[in-house]
Amino acid sequence: MSRGFRCALSGHRELPPDFDKDALFAELEALLKEGYTTFYCGMARGFDLTALSYLIDRKGAYHVRIEAFIPYPNQELRYDTEEKKLYRALIGQCDVIHIMSEHYYRGAALVRDKIMVDRADIVFAYLRKNTGGTAYTVKYAQKNGVEVRFF
Repeated sequence: MSRGFRCALSGHRELPPDFDKDALFAELEALLKEGYTTFYCGMARGFDLTALSYLIDRKGAYHVRIEAFIPYPNQELRYDTEEKKLYRALIGQCDVIHIMSEHYYRGAALVRDKIMVDRADIVFAYLRKNTGGTAYTVKYAQKNGVEVRFF
């Protein structure tokens, strides 16, 4: 199977206190050096925003295209104050913003994740438990023959 250049990001919203951002950034740098240029981000708290902040910082050194996949408008309203500020700063630097639904409904984030996987050549995932959205996304990718690289 030939390698493409589109990478979907998926990871937990809650990151442990010992989460190693430097190791994450090194893995993202490796993806950039391998030639991945388009990154799909669900804009969720935790892993998504942490990874996205690094990728946006690297736009000057690499040709990086960021596509935000937002499940419904105002998803950030439940974020804490710092996460809202980060979300709003990062969303303004995305190249494309896709809004999946006009309103919230149960399962909206899973539909968003499925669409990102369907467009991706690889999923870069931070998965530490077998339940939740990231587990769903990884299982969906594996079932559909999309490579998954774990952090």
